[in-house]
Amino acid sequence: MTAPTVDASGPYPDWDPLAQYPIDPPGSCNPHPRLAECRRNTPIARGQGWSDMGEAIEALELYRYDDVNAVLRDNETFSSSSIREGMSIVMGPYVLVGMDEPEHKRLRSLVAVPFRPKSLAHWEDELVVQVVDQMIDTFAPRGSAELVREFTFRYPVQVIAVVLGLPVEDHAQFHEWANAIINVSADPMHGIQCSKDLRGYLAEMLADRRRAPQDDFMSELAAAELDGEVLGDEEIFSFLRLLLPAGAETTYRATGNFLYGLLTNPEQLDRLRVDRFLMTQAVEEAIRWEPPLLITSRVATRDTEIHGEKIPAGMQVVPHVGSANRDETRWERADEYDLFRESKPMISFGSGVHMCLGMHLARLEMRVAVNRLLDRCANLRLDPEAVERDNPHIHGETFRSPTTLPVLFDVG
Repeated sequence: MTAPTVDASGPYPDWDPLAQYPIDPPGSCNPHPRLAECRRNTPIARGQGWSDMGEAIEALELYRYDDVNAVLRDNETFSSSSIREGMSIVMGPYVLVGMDEPEHKRLRSLVAVPFRPKSLAHWEDELVVQVVDQMIDTFAPRGSAELVREFTFRYPVQVIAVVLGLPVEDHAQFHEWANAIINVSADPMHGIQCSKDLRGYLAEMLADRRRAPQDDFMSELAAAELDGEVLGDEEIFSFLRLLLPAGAETTYRATGNFLYGLLTNPEQLDRLRVDRFLMTQAVEEAIRWEPPLLITSRVATRDTEIHGEKIPAGMQVVPHVGSANRDETRWERADEYDLFRESKPMISFGSGVHMCLGMHLARLEMRVAVNRLLDRCANLRLDPEAVERDNPHIHGETFRSPTTLPVLFDVG
């Protein structure tokens, strides 16, 4: 893989992080006190879900770790099909996260080939570090930066673009498509059109890679084979229309949350700065403490019950992943970011057969981003004047990430 060139032209001036998700009520900063109350008083509650047509329907909401984990692991009783129905309009018919067995196993096995550890190690050394460094180059001489607009929002989609082998002049368009697809509920017509445009772009690219394979992810998908099975074109297009927005969106938010946790706990940041062996547990704690997405969805395939609460076949079930990760019966001081806490499995990446395929790449990108910032931006810290003025905080009821991360650091 040749050295990557990325679109590092500067921040997106028209992007408003607070306007991305109208589903989040204005001014929503911290849903965790409400979620904690639900864990204590109504851990299994009748609530409101949404059909694939956007209609309000009755749903069962789960807030405690054990219940959320049990539902996510039982893919026979609780189907992922509701996710597929809601996302297929912009991601195509083969939405991996919304498929059930055995269809899911076949497709996952094929698309997982490029995510093997050897490929990820190759990407880290020859791609991700260089992409991150090119982004840091744009602000490193200044001694200050606003890390959301200038860094965390931009670099994950750049990684995906380079992994796919896109020319640098297409990166900005690629990012626009990703934003429109993930925000389809806010502007359905624009999201659907961008999905069509992206599919057309990918079709030309796939045809080119089938004719002349290159050292990139698209070529690997085109050549993927397992026990004589290969990927069809529409399966590839669906997977990439999931990977692009999901990989870019969740990783940018997770990296921002990680940085916010460190910057607002300077003693822990100082320990990490001098002892990088703590990085793995620091990443895991960030993903537990503030996952980028707080909920997911399942639908009951048959009549069942949880702790005596009857669930008829066809009922939507909403596991609150963000609540489960702060279950007080599992973690002490669960609302605090503490990279030194005892390591226990958390549930941000799912559980069971639908464990997130891209979780190792996300961890890699988070680790590289923070390592390179600490390496190149000495004495990285929040800018106190900007903090006073802009009130940076992690925002959102459904998707979570910081509104702004104004920092100072020593140059030279």
